[in-house]
Amino acid sequence: MTVYDFKVFLEPDEEAGGYVVSCPSLPGCYTQGDTIEEALENIKEAILLCLEDLRAQNVVIPNPGKTLVGSVAVAV
Repeated sequence: MTVYDFKVFLEPDEEAGGYVVSCPSLPGCYTQGDTIEEALENIKEAILLCLEDLRAQNVVIPNPGKTLVGSVAVAV
């Protein structure tokens, strides 16, 4: 069994409440949850479904280590 460490982005959903979470290594892989914990559990399931789909299509699973996270400060 291979273990992948995918980075995810969590953002508060200002309109509906809760959190939207996405996995940048897997385009189109996103979900939501009422709490951070629920959102993280849901993205885990979404990632597993995306990986299952990629395998079924014989597509190479992207290397999650190539996704970098940083921040940029700007003053206006």
